[in-house]
Amino acid sequence: MLNRTIYLNTMKIYTKTGDQGTTSLINNTRIAKNHPRVEAYGTVDELNAHIGMLRDMTDDNKIADHLFEIQKVLFVVQTRLAIDPTKPCSIFLPDMHAQNIEFLEKEIDTMQSLLGEFKAFLIPGGHPLLSQCHIARCVCRRTERRIVSLAQQSEVEDLVLQYINRLSDFLFVLARYFTHTLNLKENLWVEE
Repeated sequence: MLNRTIYLNTMKIYTKTGDQGTTSLINNTRIAKNHPRVEAYGTVDELNAHIGMLRDMTDDNKIADHLFEIQKVLFVVQTRLAIDPTKPCSIFLPDMHAQNIEFLEKEIDTMQSLLGEFKAFLIPGGHPLLSQCHIARCVCRRTERRIVSLAQQSEVEDLVLQYINRLSDFLFVLARYFTHTLNLKENLWVEE
């Protein structure tokens, strides 16, 4: 993957152009701040912040590195969602790659190989790290719903949706992995 930095031509952090409830997409289309496209990339931003918190909470350097890579891919997801697909875009935008999804699948498989079979619903909690995994997972699922809503009315790249779907699986397995490495007991829901 090419290592390029995207620089947006903004001199000040405040522009006052959004004071009436609109925002500009990367290729200059103005839309309402509650438009499904803004909801989609805004929820990706929220997810990225939760994953940053998760990364800050873990002492596992390998997992922290993986989470940082995931955060970088989420910036790509945001840029792919923040363009008007009906108009040309004159600036370089990074692409999504199937390898991003394959990376998540490989890590899921590696973590699952250390875990026992899963036979019940899992109740989030038991340790702040586990809880943060589940918060990120829930935000990831909401992100997926926002992207699906957008895709029902506008073009969304398949790899974007696939990546977010796989990421929620990764976060679920990561919570189980942390439970294992911290030698904690899983809180399983069983009907009484």
